[in-house]
Amino acid sequence: MIPKVFKEVIDLGDGREISIETGKLAKQAHGSVVVQSGKCMLLCTVVSNYKQSDVDFLPLTVDYREKFAAAGRYPGGFFKREARPSDGEVLTMRLVDRVLRPLFPKDYHSETQVMIQLMSHDENVMPDAMAGLAASAAIQLSDFPFECAISEARVGRVNGEFIINPTRAQLAESDIDMMIGASADSVMMVEGEMDEISEEEMTEAIKFAHEAIKEQCAAQMRLAEAFGRKEVREYEPEREDEELAKKVHALAYDKVYAVAKAGSAKHERSAAFGEIKEAIKATFSEEELEDIGGLVSKYFYKAEKAAVRDLTLNEGLRLDGRKTDEIRPIWCEIDYLPSTHGSAIFTRGETQALATVTLGTSRDSNQIDMPSHEGEERFYLHYNFPPFSTGEARPIRGTSRREVGHGNLAQRALKGMVPEDCPYTVRVVSEVLESNGSSSMATVCSGTMALMDAGVQLKKPVSGIAMGLISDADSGKYAVLSDILGDEDHLGDMDFKVTGTADGITACQMDIKVKGLSYEILVKALMQAKDGRLHILEKLTDTIAAPNADVKPHSPKMVTRIIPNEFIGALIGPGGKVIQELQKETGTTIVINEDPVTEEGIVEILGTDQNGIDAVQAKIDSLMFKPEVGSVYEVKVIKMLDFGAVVEYQDAPGNEVLLHVSELAWERTENVSDVVNMGDVFDVKYLGTDPRTRKDKVSKKALLPKPEGYKERPPRTNDRRRDNRDRKPRRDRD
Repeated sequence: MIPKVFKEVIDLGDGREISIETGKLAKQAHGSVVVQSGKCMLLCTVVSNYKQSDVDFLPLTVDYREKFAAAGRYPGGFFKREARPSDGEVLTMRLVDRVLRPLFPKDYHSETQVMIQLMSHDENVMPDAMAGLAASAAIQLSDFPFECAISEARVGRVNGEFIINPTRAQLAESDIDMMIGASADSVMMVEGEMDEISEEEMTEAIKFAHEAIKEQCAAQMRLAEAFGRKEVREYEPEREDEELAKKVHALAYDKVYAVAKAGSAKHERSAAFGEIKEAIKATFSEEELEDIGGLVSKYFYKAEKAAVRDLTLNEGLRLDGRKTDEIRPIWCEIDYLPSTHGSAIFTRGETQALATVTLGTSRDSNQIDMPSHEGEERFYLHYNFPPFSTGEARPIRGTSRREVGHGNLAQRALKGMVPEDCPYTVRVVSEVLESNGSSSMATVCSGTMALMDAGVQLKKPVSGIAMGLISDADSGKYAVLSDILGDEDHLGDMDFKVTGTADGITACQMDIKVKGLSYEILVKALMQAKDGRLHILEKLTDTIAAPNADVKPHSPKMVTRIIPNEFIGALIGPGGKVIQELQKETGTTIVINEDPVTEEGIVEILGTDQNGIDAVQAKIDSLMFKPEVGSVYEVKVIKMLDFGAVVEYQDAPGNEVLLHVSELAWERTENVSDVVNMGDVFDVKYLGTDPRTRKDKVSKKALLPKPEGYKERPPRTNDRRRDNRDRKPRRDRD
């Protein structure tokens, strides 16, 4: 018997709908929903342990997976089974996690899992746009302590019109691709890429998405009411001691304020804060610290946060002594690594990124193989964040979700500026060497310079900046901070990264930690970010004003040729023999792809030696050579025969044709060697295809003057051939 099913439908306003359903699947989970749009179906389940974990944070895991069966496909690999998540899945996990995590109580430490699975795919629906809606809807059906319903929506703009949750085809024509996460009252997360849009246009896109999110939140609440809202579970809250909190605050606040106001460097400041903390702990006995040591540390952090925030709000000063809109000192250098195809160092204060560029063929493209999307990236960026960059020693266990997310942001910032006709596959790798502030924005800056150093003809240079916010709801005071420090990110109310050219925004990522951020503050942050971005851009262009005209001498040169389909086989040769020998002889890499529309061959020739590239092109020209009737060509004798000479076109080596003895001279030629010899070079005229032999015909005598009194031999006639046939055989005449 099918259980009772509860369902809510959200109208997207253009004939499309999103439905949220519960009651049929995964009923042992604490909350489960199926979200559907078209044929696309997501199953989301949520579970949270009733026992608090022995940690001082929320152990929340958001997992998003796309099942290959959802698209009627087999997974790749030997075992034909879904394994580790792809970068695309990791990015979706991050989008959902960043909105959900702040809405759990700070003292809720139960292990919590949100699992979202693509169960059915629709090529006209992008499933990641509904993952946040699914997660929040499932939580609303649970008994979790969770502040309010949220949702996420993608917004695009085609021909000036905003679209909610556009298709992949619409995104290809859109100049905006943004994901917005919000509750009914507040925008909480923004991430996306843009085609050099203005700050005002970005704000309008956020507002448009927020209106759609409000409807999605209302639908979740209606579903929860119909299903039957559960009482919020009780859990053991963190231990509190109001008297101890006041004591620690009194002991710490003024001293922390003084250190913060001194404007010291990161390690010096951290050491000073540590000394204050240890001095406070020394006022308690060992027995007391065994009991309340954790609370002392907790209340010290609160006092530290209050002092740093008050310093900025009251005096406009920051931890390192800067004003709110001041950018740290910057120095840059290009061509630092001698063997790479391009390299650059970007250092801003205590943050440093070293970027490298590698140029390759389409064979080096990044292959994307997901149930919801197949394709390749000819430009991609990888970001590495080793522990030494923050003065730490910890094990390295593969690429973290953070590294995937930061690399993706930098890639989206830069990719729109790589020209469409760039012949190379381009890989940028950012090695973060120091970090106290936004290393992803340092990656954008170093990546820009490294690309220009490599000779990639960027349309425009791109810079990036991370903005922060400190606000006080009671007093109404707020301060927007340019180029935030790591501590300011940790203690502040907003982390807002913006990248762009001199003409507009190319990418952004924003996480807001306070409710009800006004659009007035958002616009101010965007405009202040623009000033900082342009300041940083000036530093980049002072270092390298424009892309180098050519790639470096040791970098591979790339030439792309288009050849008709019928010549592809000849260039490859039987079993690949021709192309393999050609690559070996010329020291090049040759890649042949077929245009899916025209079916022409796209030949990529990559090599460091121009002579080798020229040799490959000559071979292609030779293969494609077609002489024109009446044209004159220079040839060379390569073989002598009794009835003529085999000659090779000088402009198309490898193309041979028979020069018949009758076409050597106007006079009768008894011996071919009387007229030409091996190695002779001379001109011939192409006469077309001989209708009798159906072979190409060339003539040397056609370029010579006729001897005086020369008479043409009459051509054979059909009658003469018939007369010959009518003659009796020799044996009959004997």
